[in-house]
Amino acid sequence: MSDQQTGNSGSNEPELKEEGFVTHLVELRDRLVRAAIALIVVFLSLVYWAPDIYSILATPLIDALPKGTSMIATDVTAPFFVPMKVTMMVAFVIALPYILYQAWAFIAPGLYEHEKKLAAPIILSSFLLFLLGMAFAYLFVFPAVFKFVAAYTPAGVQMATDIDKYLSFVMTLFLVFGLSFETPVVEMVLVRLGMVSIAKLRDFRSYFIVIAFVIAAIVTPPDVISQFMLAVPMILLYELGIFMSRWITPREKSD
Repeated sequence: MSDQQTGNSGSNEPELKEEGFVTHLVELRDRLVRAAIALIVVFLSLVYWAPDIYSILATPLIDALPKGTSMIATDVTAPFFVPMKVTMMVAFVIALPYILYQAWAFIAPGLYEHEKKLAAPIILSSFLLFLLGMAFAYLFVFPAVFKFVAAYTPAGVQMATDIDKYLSFVMTLFLVFGLSFETPVVEMVLVRLGMVSIAKLRDFRSYFIVIAFVIAAIVTPPDVISQFMLAVPMILLYELGIFMSRWITPREKSD
């Protein structure tokens, strides 16, 4: 009888695994649906102000253009779709805390207690640093870059940027500066995982300075101002990461 029971439990094991897999898929679907609904709700609540939202995004360039000059739209549908894209971007940023919460609620049950204590601050700090990078780009980098470019516009050339190309430009810089501001988080995670030590981060400092300027030269417009305004914060954030890592215990020492 015991052998029969053992055989039955063994035969049921694949079914239990399959049921657990299906349960996880259903939960993942539900959380993705909730995140999508939150994004759509925020987007719909902002649609009415889409032109105003785009105007706010375009303010740094408009202020740098000569008086009487405006942006242009070379595509028939651009005046409608470009503000919608900007509004969707803003809606995503606003809904991102709830989206991250849904992701956290899905993965948290599979984490150990010490991993939960580490993951929550990492998610929160990553979100805040990304927003800080975007704000730095909008408030300081955009005005400096556009004024620099406008000052060097040749005589007889009218600086009138297409709104779609402007959106692509600012989205690229938002992403670049947002990711570059994640440098301290990356350092602390690497130290926590035991992949690098604080001493190695300090030894790598001179190489990182060179890497920061190379990255800035590649991803920013071809002017010295924007390159310095990306490279210098990256270097300062690298130093901040070294400083903050002093309070991080490598995993092999704590586990």
